Amino acid sequence: MVAPEPVSALLRTLAVDVGGSGIKAVLLDERGQPISERLRVRTPKNATPKKVVRAIAKLAKAQAGFDRISVGFPGVVKDGVVYTAPNLGEGWKGFDLARALEKKFRCPVRVANDAVVQGLAAVSGRGVELVITLGTGVGSVLFDDGRPVPLEIGHHPFHKGKTYEEELGKRALKKKGKSKWNKLLREAIDDLSRTFNYDRLYLGGGNTKYISFALPPNVQVIDNISGLLGGIALWRERGDRRPAVQGRKVKNMKEGLKHLTSASSSVASTAVGTETRESGPFGHQA
Repeated sequence: MVAPEPVSALLRTLAVDVGGSGIKAVLLDERGQPISERLRVRTPKNATPKKVVRAIAKLAKAQAGFDRISVGFPGVVKDGVVYTAPNLGEGWKGFDLARALEKKFRCPVRVANDAVVQGLAAVSGRGVELVITLGTGVGSVLFDDGRPVPLEIGHHPFHKGKTYEEELGKRALKKKGKSKWNKLLREAIDDLSRTFNYDRLYLGGGNTKYISFALPPNVQVIDNISGLLGGIALWRERGDRRPAVQGRKVKNMKEGLKHLTSASSSVASTAVGTETRESGPFGHQA
């Protein structure tokens, strides 16, 4: 029989953020505070499931030990199974990433869309809140009173027959230049505001550093560290829909940690990750 998940103040979570250009990981304690250095490796070319799992294993080996794993993944994920991964390699459709990692590390794993994970570390949990990530592609998730509703806005029509991702993704930024990219982003914010009538919009992802215009009062940039800090939220009690971190701009890891640990509310993980699948002994050691 498989032992149930241990309840301990020393419970540690390996938080992983899979991106189109890089894969990052950090070890979190039970309160969501990093207790290891944040590490990054390049996302492999033609990033197949096998290559990505291998990259995660490389990052995990550098950590002192963990009891469970949270993964933010750039695509559609349901119950730990990947359905799309447009900015990675082939072989992802129907791939059970949670099960593959559980088998490799012999500990519980929860996987969610990367925008969902980042949003869980940023939203206030009140009203309609939209999270857009600007990186290799364009990720998105809508929160209704803290409950995440994953979207795929990046692949919807936006401008002159092209999608949001085709106009605002990494390739578009390089091809069009920062000035044109910013103009299109401004238009996108206006379009999204009319479409969703959101209370707040959060912009995440590595390309937010290129934003050069003043954002509306209800729009703010969140730091990439949210893509890791939000991983702890996948393990909160399911009955509470409120996020662990109340919405505000997170300027750096130190501020993010202070804000994370000061919040008393917890997060619903329904519809964003996998059910806990205890599959063996805990505490993988490097």
